[in-house]
Amino acid sequence: MQRRGALFGMPGGSSSRKMAAGDIGELLVPHMPTIRVPRSGDRVYKNECAFSYDSPKVRGASGGALPKRRNSKIFLDLDTDDDLNSDDYEYEDEAKLVIFPDHYEIALPNIEELPALVTIACDAVLSSKSPYRKQDPDTWENELPVSKYANNLTQLDNGVRIPPSGWKCARCDLRENLWLNLTDGSVLCGKWFFDSSGGNGHALEHYRDLGYPLAVKLETITPDGADVYSFQEEEAVLDPHLAKHLAHFGIDMLHMHGTENGLQDNDIKPRVSEWEVIQETGTKLKPMYGPGYTGLKNLGNSCYLSSVMQAIFSIPEFQRAYVGNLPRIFDYSPLDPTQDFNTQMTKLGHGLLSGQYSKPPVKSELIEQVMKEEHKPQQNGISPRMFKAFVSKSHPEFSSNRQQDAQEFFLHLVNLVERNRIGSENPSDVFRFLVEERIQCCQTRKVRYMERVDYLMQLPVAMEAATNKDELIAYELTRREAEANRRPLPELVRAKIPFSACLQAFSEPENVDDFWSSALQAKSAGVKTSRFASFPEYLVVQIKKFTFGLDWVPKKFDVSIDMPDLLDINHLRARGLQPGEEELPDISPPIVIPDDSKDRLMNQLIDPSEIDESSVMQLAEMGFPLEACRKAVYFTGNMGAEVAFNWIIVHMEEPDFAEPLTMPGYGGAASAGASVFGATGLDNQPPEEIVAIITSMGFHRNQAVQALRATNSNLERALDWIFSHPEFEEDSDFVIEMENNANANIISEAKPEGPRVKDGSGTYELFAFISHMGTSTMSGHYVCHIKKEGRWVIYNDHKVCASERPPKDLGYMYFYRRIPS
Repeated sequence: MQRRGALFGMPGGSSSRKMAAGDIGELLVPHMPTIRVPRSGDRVYKNECAFSYDSPKVRGASGGALPKRRNSKIFLDLDTDDDLNSDDYEYEDEAKLVIFPDHYEIALPNIEELPALVTIACDAVLSSKSPYRKQDPDTWENELPVSKYANNLTQLDNGVRIPPSGWKCARCDLRENLWLNLTDGSVLCGKWFFDSSGGNGHALEHYRDLGYPLAVKLETITPDGADVYSFQEEEAVLDPHLAKHLAHFGIDMLHMHGTENGLQDNDIKPRVSEWEVIQETGTKLKPMYGPGYTGLKNLGNSCYLSSVMQAIFSIPEFQRAYVGNLPRIFDYSPLDPTQDFNTQMTKLGHGLLSGQYSKPPVKSELIEQVMKEEHKPQQNGISPRMFKAFVSKSHPEFSSNRQQDAQEFFLHLVNLVERNRIGSENPSDVFRFLVEERIQCCQTRKVRYMERVDYLMQLPVAMEAATNKDELIAYELTRREAEANRRPLPELVRAKIPFSACLQAFSEPENVDDFWSSALQAKSAGVKTSRFASFPEYLVVQIKKFTFGLDWVPKKFDVSIDMPDLLDINHLRARGLQPGEEELPDISPPIVIPDDSKDRLMNQLIDPSEIDESSVMQLAEMGFPLEACRKAVYFTGNMGAEVAFNWIIVHMEEPDFAEPLTMPGYGGAASAGASVFGATGLDNQPPEEIVAIITSMGFHRNQAVQALRATNSNLERALDWIFSHPEFEEDSDFVIEMENNANANIISEAKPEGPRVKDGSGTYELFAFISHMGTSTMSGHYVCHIKKEGRWVIYNDHKVCASERPPKDLGYMYFYRRIPS
């Protein structure tokens, strides 16, 4: 039995027609001008459809998702045998040239009948490598072969048990780059040429002496796997029975997790309970199949992305915006759909929601699984590699293969949705709400009210409100004693924090450092309180579990918070200026500019290494993206967190708000000053980034605009112009009027039509949460729980199962939907 799917082509159900030899040339003539031979460096997506998750190995590739496209002409069609994973079948790959829309097929190779250009183009497509392998050759994990020694590996019953710490090479004193031989349990050092780190090669010598083929690197063991090397096969390999082989020497993979420096080991401070509870280990979970129950394969630390996207596509507004508009989005996608955000969002949404890639195993597969020694129903899931490649490009963190913060990726995704909105429809508006910030001068008691846009609620962890303090103190003393004496650690005791205490901590006033009181015309003590000026349709709550230690190493609060299923925050509704309150005068703080001020400010702006990192971290703790915080401090000349905060409020709506800091040009010719931002455009409006730099120094916007216009947007010359034209500031009424008009024009141009805030009741119900396991966002693992059809479901990468005990108290991000009033 054979399957046929048109790669990049039309639905597999189309009828095919064999071509008469004499007609081939005639039919190809109209298409010859459009045929292009792939060049070196071109992306050729032949392993997966650009519009669906079909591949050459599934029935009806591209079927069901791809509508008729205006530019679909000629494609390759691959035939493969059915039931590819069964050892009872042999199969061969076949390649065919297909001409659409009539689905004419031409078997390849066909040198005699095809024009040379067509033959060369087909050969180039067939021989090209995956674009992902070109982009990321070091992280192409799917290419690792299964070791031929894994299934029947001999393990000696010699009583060896590997301790949780204190490892050392058996032949030298090295304590790093250690490998565990999976046959006899010897711990020996590696060698740099296959491990990229130092060692004396004793693990290799051990293999040469005894012939024991497989070894695992101790520092890499996690619940998801480890680095395994085959000395006999001379390459890194996969061991499908790794958990069993490690258990032989007393190592439980579930006890392994990330350390603070990003390496993986069985930490001296184990977080076993967290891994087990969140993943519901020890419970027989029933796999789920069908629409909405499709998992996402882990690409190597991509679980943060998978968890966020599972939660996002459980929201009806996102389902309608992308999957509901699938025909229109696909019909009008660009010629390269892999580089279009809306196309890739729609593809991912369809893959998750259609049920096409989440089907229960057929009867023959079930029988085969039952006959195996370990019966585990297989769930393949879909690979988000194409989606991740696009949404993370040009981002220094998300484009890497390192673990990331799910909250930061959520905001990054919202930014992409905002920038690529489909007409007037913007599904991210369901998260959007206004925050009212009230700042009060402690001396004059006068107040200032400001509003800002946000997309999630950051809830502090009220550690001082723990209800089991005595247990925590006793545990800490026992733990320290065990560490000092190198004894087994006691069972973990987790702090129990009431949710009400965290909500109270959120609503309490906080001190404002370096507050400048416009009433006093001087710095004063200030306090700030935050309230909701509007309540979103969907409220995302982030538990601020992560902080920084004294050594700036990220730390995580290991806490249990009794998050409610029903949440009422109506009491946090903003009330605005209250009777009896007096507003602070609307006066900006004066900028004292000494004689050498221009040089000092320019030096600060030129050298990014002098950015005040303490101010950056103050802003980052508020939940703003790190790169946005760096830009805010940079563009405000290191004038403190408060001034930088004001810059963030003004610029947070900009598309590149969270993009990395780009250094503008400064001295020299005019073109040098505009090399990054661009010179003054045809509308004679200078770049807003350079205007912001000058206004952050205390000059009026109109001064900045006029100076930049006069100097072709060169920053240094513009500052010279301002200092040499003091008369321009004298007519203050004229300046302020022009500035107000300019600001009004900018607001009117930037503000989209229609309501951007969907206000309503502040009563919510929990429908999803994302949990993190590990010591910091730079390591560990994420899973997602979503309530569907009245029951909780756990999404753990490609595995989707009915949840028996959803760990709602250990979550990191919680998703609530508004309860209609």
